[in-house]
Amino acid sequence: MATQHSRSAARIMMAPAVILLLGWMLVPLVMTLLFSFKKYLPMRGGDLGWVGFENYVRFVSSSAFWPSVSATLIVVGGVLAITIFFGVLLAILLNQPMWGQGVVRILVIAPFFVMPTVSALVWKNMFMDPTNGLFAHLWRFFGADPVSWLSEASLPSIVMIVSWQWLPFATLILLTAIQSLDSEQLEAAEMDGAPPLKRFAFITLPHLSRAITIVLLIQTIFLLAIFAEIFVTTGGAFGTRTLTYLIFQRVLESQNIGLGSAGGVYAIILANIVAIFLMRIVGKNLDA
Repeated sequence: MATQHSRSAARIMMAPAVILLLGWMLVPLVMTLLFSFKKYLPMRGGDLGWVGFENYVRFVSSSAFWPSVSATLIVVGGVLAITIFFGVLLAILLNQPMWGQGVVRILVIAPFFVMPTVSALVWKNMFMDPTNGLFAHLWRFFGADPVSWLSEASLPSIVMIVSWQWLPFATLILLTAIQSLDSEQLEAAEMDGAPPLKRFAFITLPHLSRAITIVLLIQTIFLLAIFAEIFVTTGGAFGTRTLTYLIFQRVLESQNIGLGSAGGVYAIILANIVAIFLMRIVGKNLDA
């Protein structure tokens, strides 16, 4: 059992790392809040003084604000649904004995290590190009006209690209959870005559609930800040402008750091709302 002296020593040794971590998080946040109340134009006069809530009102009253929030939530929701559904299926499949199982697992997980800009360029030029893309050739093979994916089905295309990147992560976490499942439970249920679907619904899926919760929370944190895939493929056009991309455009177009900082505060608020919602819905599984 740890003594009072050892606990005090542990706190002292951890203090520098904790202080550094808090500084790393709090300094940018405080600066963002500070600039959000200022009119700061670095290329046109610099700091022009305090403007109060003018940046917040200007950002939220923009006609592009609510569509960007909607696009953000659609992308996050679509990617989460796809990666969880197919992640569970792939995890169950990869858990089965097969020839070359190790190689197959590496190939399935490999897309997660590809840079977002690279994967977006691959999808844009090799798969979704309406003239020379793989999908265009498939459409012509079946006698149909090629689809210009990034303009005619822009949001589904972004969801598809991002899902391809994050599916390996979900699969890896869920596969690890499945491998910790006691096989005796499944064998007992099989001996009692339970069909595969009931074994999955009443044994496998409840066992995966904690892993699914972790995947939901981690992916949501990163997906709310999606940027590179949109920048490379559509440039925010055709209804794919998320809140993060809108902040980038506002800062780039107006050169107003204060306006962009106000948008950043809105993004933080949205992230916290989504996180609280997820924690209330599925976070209870962490305590199970």
